[in-house]
Amino acid sequence: MTAIERQAEIMRILVVRRHETMSQLARELGVSARTIQTDIQCLSLDYPLENIRGNGGGVRLMDWYHPEKRILSQEQETVLTQMWDKADEHQRKVLLELLITYGSPAIHKRFADRAKYP
Repeated sequence: MTAIERQAEIMRILVVRRHETMSQLARELGVSARTIQTDIQCLSLDYPLENIRGNGGGVRLMDWYHPEKRILSQEQETVLTQMWDKADEHQRKVLLELLITYGSPAIHKRFADRAKYP
């Protein structure tokens, strides 16, 4: 596993768990705690990570950071909304989930009523 792959895995773990100790990350990824600390320093430049010292310490991903939210591009949102009119009931339900979960706040507002009354 390269450093980039390991750092991506650290971020996947933190997105799910939100907090983890350096030693647990080191065990899971098969590297030293020092390697994890170096990876966290690098990741801290691009992601909202907080180092926590002392008992129960480790690294924590800030509560407000949710990378899985609002990741659709404008073009992707447009294509999904165009598909809405041609979709059957099940497909509309899936499209609605995608648009609300991953779309922009404007899309969320536009489709909020449809979520209440699919």
